Amino acid sequence: MEIKLLPLQSHGDDRGSLIALEEGKNVPFKIKRVYYLYNTKPGVSRGFHAHKNLKQVVIAVRGSCRFVLDDGDEKISILLDNPAQGLLIESGIWREMHNFSEDCVLMVLADSLYSEEDYIRDYNKFLQFHKNIGGVHDSFFK
Repeated sequence: MEIKLLPLQSHGDDRGSLIALEEGKNVPFKIKRVYYLYNTKPGVSRGFHAHKNLKQVVIAVRGSCRFVLDDGDEKISILLDNPAQGLLIESGIWREMHNFSEDCVLMVLADSLYSEEDYIRDYNKFLQFHKNIGGVHDSFFK
């Protein structure tokens, strides 16, 4: 599995810094939804799902957390702690988020609106999905 960290060009001077996020430039898809996670309690892990179709770019705009990404064959752990870097998560990738710093704010850009039907929340079903990519019907997940 290849991890894609997208460089986000920072502009700034003695007043501070600014990063612009633009579809087709530093975000490789049309942005349909933006949300962020914050105030994650100590010891809490999040995620534990994959998406059948959704693609995301995740940015730690403040603080840090550890992502574990799993494509069904390989697991990779990566610390996200740089607001000038976005983590591209393609569809069909199981994700877990651990070790949130107290000040962590994660912003997520998504290429689709929220759809519960796009989620795979059971790891064993995810592994089955991975084995059958292309031949899986939505009824498998109900």
